[in-house]
Amino acid sequence: MFGVIEGTGFEVIDPRFEECFIGHVKVERLWTGARWTEGPVWFAAGRYLLWSDIPNNRIMRFDETDGSVSVFREPSNNSNGHTVDRQGRLVSCEHLTRRVTRTELDGSVTVIADRYQGKRLNSPNDVVVKSDGSIWFSDPSYGILMDYEGERAESEIGACHVYRVDPTTGEVRIVADDYVKPNGLAFSPDESLLYIADTGITHTPGGPAHIRRHQVTADGALSGGKVISDCSNGVFDGFRLDRDGRIWSSAADGVHCMTAEGELIGKVLIPEMVSNVCFGGPKLNRLFITGTTSLYSVFLNVNGVSPV
Repeated sequence: MFGVIEGTGFEVIDPRFEECFIGHVKVERLWTGARWTEGPVWFAAGRYLLWSDIPNNRIMRFDETDGSVSVFREPSNNSNGHTVDRQGRLVSCEHLTRRVTRTELDGSVTVIADRYQGKRLNSPNDVVVKSDGSIWFSDPSYGILMDYEGERAESEIGACHVYRVDPTTGEVRIVADDYVKPNGLAFSPDESLLYIADTGITHTPGGPAHIRRHQVTADGALSGGKVISDCSNGVFDGFRLDRDGRIWSSAADGVHCMTAEGELIGKVLIPEMVSNVCFGGPKLNRLFITGTTSLYSVFLNVNGVSPV
């Protein structure tokens, strides 16, 4: 079966996609009322999801136990991407303060990174935590290009990079310096690979709109950097991998599902531009989708990678 499956939101491009979804399951809109949603992150212990509403300067909370939505944090320093570390703590990228923070279990906030070699970061965008405790984040300039999602300012670093924070020393070092606008990032299930999106086309005519794949070396460096997929509709922003290594990425028409080699096999169609996704639910088989003004979800026949 190829094409859009009527009434579900799934589009089959390759037969391999058919094993990823359940035929009678439909995409659900869980909530609407944002200006630009981003950074969904699942907290298994509490069965809730957090995500950013960047221009409205708040973090929202969806409770899976009763379907309620509330404000988790306001103001949020125009937070963007989030993740959860191995101790169950919230790690956030903040545009306004140009930093990466961690919310401790007692509610206090610790600054993880706000400078590189004494210069302020641009506006950290997306973040992942490796099993060794190292924190990896992208730092494009979107939050300092205008006042809508941060505060207009000049870049002190003068470029956009991907960084790694050492789990022992806290040292911040560049691991990728050849990106125009590094954006979403995610490790492969075995953490041997790091995928990074470049959305440089948003402000550079003819710029990149692709995902690249790097090998992760034992000392925490990156090698390689092959382009594995160019986005066919908009840009690849945030994305996550399932346990079998498939990539589920945001795009202008929904969520694109690709093989580990970047081959597009299917789509989850969403009526708004999608910014990011994450897996949640008790079995990590529920894909949560942030789509411009709304939060969506869909149950899949795949499972996400557990962060612990």
